Amino acid sequence: MSNLILTNAKIVTRDEIVMGTVEVDSGRIVAIDRGNTSLPGAQNLNGDYLLPGLIELHTDNMEKSFTPRPGVRWPSVPAAVSHDVQVVGAGITTVFDALSVGDIMHSSARLSQLHDMADTVVHAKKEGLLRADHFLHMRCELSYETVIDLFTPFVENALVRLVSLMDHAPGQRQFINIDKYREYYQGKYHFSDEKMAEFIERHVHISKLYSAKHRAHIVGLCREYALPMASHDDATDAHVDEACQDGVSISEFPTTIEAARAARDRGLHVLMGAPNVVRGQSHSGNISARELAAEGALDILSSDYFPGSILQGVFTMHQHIEGISLPQAVRTATINPAKAAGMTDRGEIAPGKRADLVRVRLSDNMPVVHEVWGAGLRIY
Repeated sequence: MSNLILTNAKIVTRDEIVMGTVEVDSGRIVAIDRGNTSLPGAQNLNGDYLLPGLIELHTDNMEKSFTPRPGVRWPSVPAAVSHDVQVVGAGITTVFDALSVGDIMHSSARLSQLHDMADTVVHAKKEGLLRADHFLHMRCELSYETVIDLFTPFVENALVRLVSLMDHAPGQRQFINIDKYREYYQGKYHFSDEKMAEFIERHVHISKLYSAKHRAHIVGLCREYALPMASHDDATDAHVDEACQDGVSISEFPTTIEAARAARDRGLHVLMGAPNVVRGQSHSGNISARELAAEGALDILSSDYFPGSILQGVFTMHQHIEGISLPQAVRTATINPAKAAGMTDRGEIAPGKRADLVRVRLSDNMPVVHEVWGAGLRIY
């Protein structure tokens, strides 16, 4: 007997939706059959959708669990478990926890808890405390003075599966519009106008001083240790050219249509934020992810700062962008990120793949997660 039989489901495969039954044995999908089954033990999904488990390559959500309010530091293991529950409840079964290596603020809680967060994920995964399959994504802020010293200890960590190269200095990349930069950081840190002007001047200075040489050093380490890389906030053809020369495989959150097209044309995987898709716009005033999706320049959805946005983003793409089928939209959160991350064992409902599965029901056209299985075991 199979360990798990799910029947009467709208099964979203790579290319179509099949009304039928999925059989799982020893954590792997062994069969997909059209039509229902009356086999003993089969679970009737009552016509709900059955999707592959979502794969998240870039979420900052764990940082918020470790520091739920400014000045509040939550105990490490409960913080990681709380983050994990949110992730799984959003239908995410594989997650790359994005940890900030360096920051634009020296007093940032991100810096003080970097090693603790990484060590906690390693420990919690080893002890079987986490429901999703967790890996680490190191977000390297290239303008930070000691980013190389912070990053180097992680190059041999087996859970590190992605390294992104970022520079959040004003006047370029994410913040081409300095007014948006000022609006964002004054809102976040409550700077006075005078303090904000000093902050901008300092950030531009350290970016010019450090970013290029830090980028070259980190790229060298990633090549040496075969760590996949992502560029971040590409805004120009030159940014994409630089990424390709460095051996980058993912372009995260390109900020202009020109950069997204260049990344697509050069074979990079273009990753955009699901909140951008759901809201129909970028919070930084940059390119709309819906526009990229409509012209085939969006490969991967990431929840970024809100785990529940991926599933909603998938259905938003299908419901609001002409010509995008549900299987096509689902691929942006499953098989496409799996491919970009070099994971060949998951990302689709197909024989031989991990039985990472999500039961989804629509309520007023909004997707709601009802059940989640990881490697054939119910985890939500």
